[in-house]
Amino acid sequence: MPIEAVPSIWWGLLGLAPLLVYIVLVFRNVDILAATVICVIIGAILSGQTLVSLGAALAASMGSFLALVGLIIMLGRGLGEVLNATGVSHTIVHGIVYGIGIDSERKAMLGIMIACLVIVGLLGTMAGGNAIIAPIVLPIAAAVGLSRSTVGVIFQAVGEEALILGPFSPPVITLLGLTKIGYGEMLLYVSGPVALITLVVTWLMIQRIQRNTRYQTPYEQADELERFEPTRRNRRAAMAFTCTFIAAVVYGIVVKAPTSFVVVIMLGLALITGFTGGLRFGQILGHVIRGMAGNVGLFLLFLLLDPFILFVEKAGGFAALTTLLKPLMETGGKPAIVITGGFLGAFGISGATVATLKLLHEMFNPLLARYAVSMLAWSLALVVATRVHNFVFPGANMVSSLGFAESTDMKSMLRNGWLVAACQLTFLVVFSLFFA
Repeated sequence: MPIEAVPSIWWGLLGLAPLLVYIVLVFRNVDILAATVICVIIGAILSGQTLVSLGAALAASMGSFLALVGLIIMLGRGLGEVLNATGVSHTIVHGIVYGIGIDSERKAMLGIMIACLVIVGLLGTMAGGNAIIAPIVLPIAAAVGLSRSTVGVIFQAVGEEALILGPFSPPVITLLGLTKIGYGEMLLYVSGPVALITLVVTWLMIQRIQRNTRYQTPYEQADELERFEPTRRNRRAAMAFTCTFIAAVVYGIVVKAPTSFVVVIMLGLALITGFTGGLRFGQILGHVIRGMAGNVGLFLLFLLLDPFILFVEKAGGFAALTTLLKPLMETGGKPAIVITGGFLGAFGISGATVATLKLLHEMFNPLLARYAVSMLAWSLALVVATRVHNFVFPGANMVSSLGFAESTDMKSMLRNGWLVAACQLTFLVVFSLFFA
């Protein structure tokens, strides 16, 4: 490396300061939106932005991919409000859980896992999905003697994987948009294997957790808890939603519809489900708007992420990092790039999943292009990075799952999480060695 190039590299590394500050702030439990605003300001200063250019960057972000994802997330929340108002979400859970005949601990575990997988995957949010599921499955858990610890682990582990399987979930939409792989490829080679590993490990772990906590963290008697009974209108609305949803997914796959197609589908599902469920047009729009309003902060976050990343790039941060990592990449080749990206995301970057995916992809994009890294292998690195982080650190998803399960047993959550994380990372290393 020429001597004169060293100062420019170190100056470029200073451009990574917004990323480092972002990580520190998030780990210190600073609100993610506040942390992003602070880092955008730091990035603007380091990249020499003026007030005019800063305004132009913010305006340009309105048409960015992340802004589209933010809109879809808001619409998903709005659709969730319609599903709640019509009783569709509750009806689906009720059908899954009672349809398999719950009369034992293992059947209850399986029923809750399926319900969580379907609802969280449909809504694209763990908190929203588990909020719907909890009032319905907790009476069932109590009836067969499942512990709070067991249900809490199920909520988090299954919910995390549902987010990488649902066709309209934010992580899936973002991943497909960044890597340009197909949804079928993602399920077969990336999200499917990761989810299968997680579910198998979790299934084995909850058997042990249940044995150890059956009498330590029990639920109240089942007759003290209210059960949901779907009406004929609830079932009709659920059928309309399910059929329309399946038709939309099939159509989207056949015509290879772009991400923007999801916006039309979200609105269409809300209208069809609402009308079938007995809501008037104005009521449907009211529920959609109320739901969307709950995610305004997240939408603003996504608008800020685009200039955040742009300013880091303009300050030379990514270029300097690429230069420093080049010797490692030349020694380890493609597998080293994939493994480094996965581990860096798992243990070095915290925050919203969509933000992490975007940050990692932008950081490694020059290396991915230069070494022609397989997008399937890189997609796996991105998925593992975001899943592992949520399993090894007691973040929002883990804590909210405990809350919905009415549990305080963090130890069981972390034990399952660390074992799942170890298995996922092992799979990433093996996959990258053969397919990067």
